[in-house]
Amino acid sequence: MKQLRNVWKAAALVALSALLIVALSLTGIFLFIVYSSGETNSWNASLQRISDALIVKDGTYVFTDPAYLQEKQLWAMLIDGETGAVIWEQDKPDSVPGSYTISDVASFTRWYLDDYPVQVLIREDGLLVAGSPRNSTWKYSFAMDMATVQQAPYWFCGLFLLSLGTVLAVAALLLHRWFRRDQQVRDAARSDWINGISHDIRTPLSIVMGYAGQLEEDRTLPPERRKQAGIIRRQSQVIRNLVNDLNLTMRLDCQMQALRKETLQPEALMRQAVADLLNSGMAEGFSVEMELPETPLPAVEADGFLLRRALNNLLGNCVQHNEPPCLIHVGARREGHALVLWVEGGNAAGDSAPQRQLEADGGAAHGTGLKLVRQIAAAHGGQAKFYQTGVFGCALFLPQKSGRV
Repeated sequence: MKQLRNVWKAAALVALSALLIVALSLTGIFLFIVYSSGETNSWNASLQRISDALIVKDGTYVFTDPAYLQEKQLWAMLIDGETGAVIWEQDKPDSVPGSYTISDVASFTRWYLDDYPVQVLIREDGLLVAGSPRNSTWKYSFAMDMATVQQAPYWFCGLFLLSLGTVLAVAALLLHRWFRRDQQVRDAARSDWINGISHDIRTPLSIVMGYAGQLEEDRTLPPERRKQAGIIRRQSQVIRNLVNDLNLTMRLDCQMQALRKETLQPEALMRQAVADLLNSGMAEGFSVEMELPETPLPAVEADGFLLRRALNNLLGNCVQHNEPPCLIHVGARREGHALVLWVEGGNAAGDSAPQRQLEADGGAAHGTGLKLVRQIAAAHGGQAKFYQTGVFGCALFLPQKSGRV
């Protein structure tokens, strides 16, 4: 879960970065358009201002604002609307013709006049033309139907969202792979460390259990000493089970434990778990009652070793946290489309101690046994429900084998 949160945080950071880049780009485009549309260059010079400065005085054209043309680097002329002759000019290049036909006017009003980009304004006395320096302005004319114009914003928005989504998806994929690779390195290091510690513990623990068992069976020792040796052996067995649980819960956490599924009959599975408890010598003073329905229960496809481990942990939890005599109930039932295996007995901390508060997933202040039960149920596509109403209990809900009733 923490790894997934890190991936989403990184993806959110990439998304914010992409949005910032887009915002800056759009702002830059907007500022460029504002700059280009202003009067800071020759192409956007005010033709109306030029026309207002061109007046007729005593039958002669007089231009009163030549400084404006110089500022904008423009030349200008006025073409007579009837004859096509140039009747006034200001700084007109020599290469520009002095008269024009209708076709000439039609041509340069759209494109260029002698490679000079030009602008035109219709006056009552003719056509006012203002020309910019060569190679100063790019002109291109194109046509587009209105339906395309109306659809253009949707196309741009769609392309933008598609591009943004693609960038985020690729970034999320790369980040997920990077975090996953980093997690695998950490998991491998943790696995090696736990395996090494477990191996170092097992060897001396086996020696302790062996000698304790010999002392427990030695008839020459006083009964009190033999009882103490038995306690040492049982507690050593508890330590061994904890080491095994630690290894297994780590492997399930890292998804390194492959499930060896087989067809299992619930009745046989429960009887085997109870037999394991009784044969271990840990249940002295405890009694076990099993409740099974009269009709056969549906089979399950599951890893027998892992399910027995889960049941053994639940039974061992009842023994470990209660004093004999104590009654343990176990059973199995069918509930909807699920097979339910349950264990109840005493409470989680013993009748003589305050009851330990269990989390919804079976977790508590210490121990890995109940956590392992939850992990095993989840690995089989089911769930473990822990409850404590007078007695401690846990129910494993497992999916039934397909095709069986």
